[in-house]
Amino acid sequence: MKVLVLGGNGFIGRQVVSALRGQGALVTIASRENANIQPYINAIKLQNMQKASAWRPILVRPTGQYSAQPLFDVVINCVGILRERGFGVNRETYAAIHTKAPAALAKACAQFGIRLVHISAIGLSLNAKSQFIRSKYWGEQAILASGAQTNIVRAPLLDGEGGFGAKWFRRVATWPVQFVMQSEGMVAPLQVRDLGEAIANLVMNPKNAPLIVELGGDEVLSIPDYLQLLRARRGKSRALQIILPPIAVRLASHMCDALNWTPLSFGHFELMQGYNVPAVNSLPALLCRAPSQLGIGSSKESVIEYARQQA
Repeated sequence: MKVLVLGGNGFIGRQVVSALRGQGALVTIASRENANIQPYINAIKLQNMQKASAWRPILVRPTGQYSAQPLFDVVINCVGILRERGFGVNRETYAAIHTKAPAALAKACAQFGIRLVHISAIGLSLNAKSQFIRSKYWGEQAILASGAQTNIVRAPLLDGEGGFGAKWFRRVATWPVQFVMQSEGMVAPLQVRDLGEAIANLVMNPKNAPLIVELGGDEVLSIPDYLQLLRARRGKSRALQIILPPIAVRLASHMCDALNWTPLSFGHFELMQGYNVPAVNSLPALLCRAPSQLGIGSSKESVIEYARQQA
């Protein structure tokens, strides 16, 4: 099977690529910049891919004046941005990256008979105040309306090495005093390598897969409890948690957005207040094993300490 992975050098994309290659797929990686660490990389900037015609040279090889042969069986879109960035023609906006480019890609995939697997997120809503959330919601809707053969994978909060947000959660978990928001929000965190394996299994064995695939771990937690769990997995005693009112966290999220600092954003502030747990969790059917332990793998010492505790 020939697969194009957009964002294949990213936090999620690296795991998807590794899992697919482990199952014998022929994987082409596309990212914003060319890199020498992987073969077969194409540089694709989604802000420049907002029309279906822009995707044609990427997806097919002309075989005649009016015919073309698809170069891939499946395209997986792992691209997303936490905040808008850049200037001029290189400006990456929520609308371009999360809505217009995926919509154009879906139309092109529908035209050429290529399957599209789009990585989205749990908890999206049209009524959200955050442009981050709304742009992802409208991206899903555009893909569903495109006529493409597709699966939309809604991912949960992710743990693992190499992720900006995951790194911050693990860092905050080490603090003996933590500031957390007063909220009834819940999450079902998942190791990113499990997400990559589940997506690879979905791609390689698509039979009976639902149109909307929601994934999550087997532990449903509040954010404060999640931080305590990560702390325990590092062999540390419980932290003192100071509860902050939502308005304080909202103001902090706007400040972080303005300074482009930490993964806390206004979009995540809104998501943290919701029940971000799969309505129907497809992970057991796709993973065919128990999920990996959360918080493990950040260092050799943490793994040894957790194993010692469990002995």
